[in-house]
Amino acid sequence: MTCDIVWLRDDFRLDDQPAIAAVAGRPALFVYIHDQRLQNGRPLGGAAKWRLERSLASLGRRLGERGARLDVVEGEADRILLALAAAAGAERALWSRRYEADAIALDRRVKAALRERGVEAASFNGRLMREPWDLARADGRPAGTFSAFWRRHRGLGPLPAPLAAPTRLVAAPWPAEAPRRTTIEALGLTPMAPDWSGDLAQGETPGEDGARATLARFLDRGLGDYADARDRLAPAATSRLSAALRFGELSPRRPATAVEAATAADPRLAAAADKYLSELGWREFSYALLYAHPDLATRALKAEFEAFPFRDDEPGFRAWARGRTGYPVVDAGMRQLWRTGYMHNRVRMIAASFLIKHLLIDWRRGEAWFWDTLCDADPASNPASWQWVAGSGADAAPYFRIFNPVLQGERFDPDGAYVRRWVPELQRLEASFVHAPWRAPAEALARAGVILGKTYPKPIVDHDAARARALAAFAAIRRA
Repeated sequence: MTCDIVWLRDDFRLDDQPAIAAVAGRPALFVYIHDQRLQNGRPLGGAAKWRLERSLASLGRRLGERGARLDVVEGEADRILLALAAAAGAERALWSRRYEADAIALDRRVKAALRERGVEAASFNGRLMREPWDLARADGRPAGTFSAFWRRHRGLGPLPAPLAAPTRLVAAPWPAEAPRRTTIEALGLTPMAPDWSGDLAQGETPGEDGARATLARFLDRGLGDYADARDRLAPAATSRLSAALRFGELSPRRPATAVEAATAADPRLAAAADKYLSELGWREFSYALLYAHPDLATRALKAEFEAFPFRDDEPGFRAWARGRTGYPVVDAGMRQLWRTGYMHNRVRMIAASFLIKHLLIDWRRGEAWFWDTLCDADPASNPASWQWVAGSGADAAPYFRIFNPVLQGERFDPDGAYVRRWVPELQRLEASFVHAPWRAPAEALARAGVILGKTYPKPIVDHDAARARALAAFAAIRRA
């Protein structure tokens, strides 16, 4: 009996999954190959590995409910897939495309080798609303600004309708001569000694069921206020779908079409829907940039920024990473990140700006830290966003935009609830001082039990001096 192989990676769902839809009713092997080589894409950081384990477990349950089975193998993905195809007498091998250069090259080699052996090999768009090449300019490059990119995206008309999850799947038997299978638990994705993952992704349920529930909750409670409330830090008014999109527990077409349907039913949602769709658009723009610039995580898109005079400030980096900068909104965000694997997007921008522009530390160090600590660490959005903040990326923030962390905190966390949650040392400090405790009079600090430099750090850098230093550095490279 011949069978098909569905090669799964970062597309751990049944709904709107083209590779799985293509094998519905046919005997198939549904295979995840754990390959942490650079050739198979950027190796996951610690928090993302934790998320991956739970996403795989959810997919295994979902497949089992429909008569299929998730098979897990560890090793070199290209070698294993070719050996499995031969042992199974596979007729077809199907998978979702990837957009990192090394992963693209590996997939091309696998596709060519399979076809040489008489196995049909096909890849599908399982990660994006539209492919980068469908949105490129005549010279093949992506649009230079997000607004131009998004106009192209929207100008192509309605998205294809999402594919419904198959109601029945057929598990092919595992061939006797195939590579040895393992278990999800044996991959060692969850930290054990010590287990620091207790608070990861607070409030989220990894997996397709959790993603669908989160989307329904957002449509019901969050969409209406999204345009106005998305930047507020407490309570968060975001969709909380970033990790689900990162691991393909949800297709981006599913929330896009759901939001558009909600707007059709209630035109008052139009402004909020447009804002949310544009945020999905930024994710698409990031992938277009990654596809065109394989070194997005390691090289500035604007060449002049390679000469930026970054500082080697190890104490400053440690203070930032540990949430001990003395700027409460920065520290709250970095502590939330460390404990939960998540950080509100507004705080991501504030924290990144502080590292790059207040401390003059290379954006690549911050990008790598986020890659290791974010559950939703995305190979496109993470580096593209860091470059945007640094001023070195496409459609980037102007070099002179240097977030004032005090003003940002006062604007988006006016009562200090976000800071108090993640920086408990400041829980009893009055709202008028919670974002700048060094400005509080001695009696206010005493009432709150705060001793600056002891129970909570003094600012590691003065904002005005840091801003002047950063502007001088930017001006120097502009002159050069």
